[in-house]
Amino acid sequence: RRETYGANNDGTQPPSENERMMEKMLVQWRNELSEELTCGILPFWTAFLGDGEHFAGRIDGRGKAHPEAGAVLIARMLWTFSAAYRMTGRSEYLDAARKVRELLVSRLIDPVYGGVYWEIAPGGDPLCCKKQSYAIGFAIYGLSEYVRATGDPAALDEAAALFGALEEHVWDAARGGYAEALTRDWRPLEDMRLSEKDANTYFSMNTHLHLLEPCANLLRVWPEGRVAEAVRRLLRIHTDRIFDPQTGHLNLFFDAEWRPQGRTVSYGHDIEASWLIDEAADLLGDPQITAGAGSVSEALARAAAEGVQPDGSLIYEHDPLTGRTDADRHWWVQAEAAVGFFNRYERTGDEAFLRHSRDAWRYIRTHLCDTENGEWFWSVRADGSVNRDDDKAGFWKCPYHNSRMCMELIRRIERLLTKN
Repeated sequence: RRETYGANNDGTQPPSENERMMEKMLVQWRNELSEELTCGILPFWTAFLGDGEHFAGRIDGRGKAHPEAGAVLIARMLWTFSAAYRMTGRSEYLDAARKVRELLVSRLIDPVYGGVYWEIAPGGDPLCCKKQSYAIGFAIYGLSEYVRATGDPAALDEAAALFGALEEHVWDAARGGYAEALTRDWRPLEDMRLSEKDANTYFSMNTHLHLLEPCANLLRVWPEGRVAEAVRRLLRIHTDRIFDPQTGHLNLFFDAEWRPQGRTVSYGHDIEASWLIDEAADLLGDPQITAGAGSVSEALARAAAEGVQPDGSLIYEHDPLTGRTDADRHWWVQAEAAVGFFNRYERTGDEAFLRHSRDAWRYIRTHLCDTENGEWFWSVRADGSVNRDDDKAGFWKCPYHNSRMCMELIRRIERLLTKN
């Protein structure tokens, strides 16, 4: 009879010391993430939202409220509260999601031309009516997540209508991409910039990346052939046009013929795209697409790691043409680093990626979490000082990157723990 000295009753070997240490680390990490989500991030945003009618659209870095509110903030809040309710089942998140959905539908969706307005005034009237493709994408993302959380058929109709507007008005079949922005009634727009820091170009990486994630999320609740085709199309755009195989990075801006305009590297977008590309390819379930997307996403993760610093953080961007480096540690870049590197660890088993993910979380917890007032600071500057000049909440400072990081990592850690 073969002896199984030290084995469990079922004949399996007990976990090694390394395995026990790994399990202990993962459990602690999961608990830290859960605490940050439910005690640090979400209470700030439920208080910010209030009754959903009279919330301050922006809070600056020193705590002063301002009235203006943008479509991206509202759509991202809808995604956040819907996803939080879907994960936890806590009624306060469902209540918040319902308030934001009502705000989005009643104030942001254009009843005449479709799509969503870019910005609303304090009273809720349209302030800027241009149709920014990026904002429409996030409205689809929020509404489709609300459908995942509630099964509400009306919300699905709203998301489907926005998707239809994108396909009818924004998709440029002749050039093979989605235009950056159009006027309220879908005519060409001279200034198509997403923000003041962006180049005024016909196509951009950022818009296409944030159309990929909502179309993939919509496919989860509305498995229509045209939605699946949009996801395939967007994946091809990323792998064939936006990804630069010579550098391993994403190019950021393009003219109408898809010629790159500049060579700036955005480390945060590289690592964010790496896991969103994998996620979208997995949803399609086509082995050939999955393999092609996987090779690009791994190259992006390895290229993004060029920006990892000794303290575990990921710097913002670098321009190889001028040699200029922006070494600030932005909140969203660290959040996407934690998810993107963990995703590559799951897919490759390379523990260097796990260390990058864990180090990004340690940096966040030590330097970015506002333990006094909740939420995170916008960034830590290259000199180590906290940036209080940029918003705590507002047009771009939303609960989506950091709450999504917590929820993604909790799910992925639990999956690893169950597997092991």
